[in-house]
Amino acid sequence: MADYLASIYGTEKDKVNCSFYFKIGACRHGERCSRKHVKPLFSQTLLVANMYKPAQSQDGRPPTADEQKEEFDAFYEDIFSELATFGEVEDLIVCNNVGEHLIGNVYCQFRNEEDAGKAVESLNDRFYAGRPLYAELSPVTDFREACCRQNEIAECNRGGFCNFMHLQHPSRSLRRELWDAQRLSIREKRREQREKEDGERHQRATEGTPNSGAPGGAPEEEHASRRHYDEDRYREREHRDRDRERRRHYEDEREYR
Repeated sequence: MADYLASIYGTEKDKVNCSFYFKIGACRHGERCSRKHVKPLFSQTLLVANMYKPAQSQDGRPPTADEQKEEFDAFYEDIFSELATFGEVEDLIVCNNVGEHLIGNVYCQFRNEEDAGKAVESLNDRFYAGRPLYAELSPVTDFREACCRQNEIAECNRGGFCNFMHLQHPSRSLRRELWDAQRLSIREKRREQREKEDGERHQRATEGTPNSGAPGGAPEEEHASRRHYDEDRYREREHRDRDRERRRHYEDEREYR
């Protein structure tokens, strides 16, 4: 029985927990929903509800498509740059729905849960464009399951009132620029951290006699082995990061086709 309940958790078959909240982090029924909205205590993903407001008309005329695109790119860059200060951002999406529970929602998925928690704590004391921010951890783990697949092929007949995410995309060049800049920043921080650790190890090694076995010292061979081990781990992380970037660029190419 327990295995069965675990297998249907968060699905349409689950009569206790809301499947929409589990997949999307938002439900059109809100607090009136007959099913439970289980808010996570830990998550890689945060939600800032109703944060984005589209460009407003100026001088009595609606903004052009180019003006809307420019305004959204500026918003996306601003938000990404701020959220990246808390930790490595894996994905950042903005909803283009018009339903009350999804309009202007901003979702950010971090690499580490701790970074998402720090961001939520900080953002809830902040304002953006003169409005207070309301951030919370979100149960969303896979944006592919949260997005409307019919909208991706321009066949959704519910339009902006769809209960699945309709995404608003930044320009491809901006997205690539932001992720490239983040990758370089992370690489530089890791290099600095590695140099700092090497300096500390060298200082500890010189404080004692290398082969005496004294508590303050360690054999040179051990330090060299640790250094090579750390370098191997760093190279492995670099390879994983490059593979993740290639997959992300591949998904971007499919997304923008």
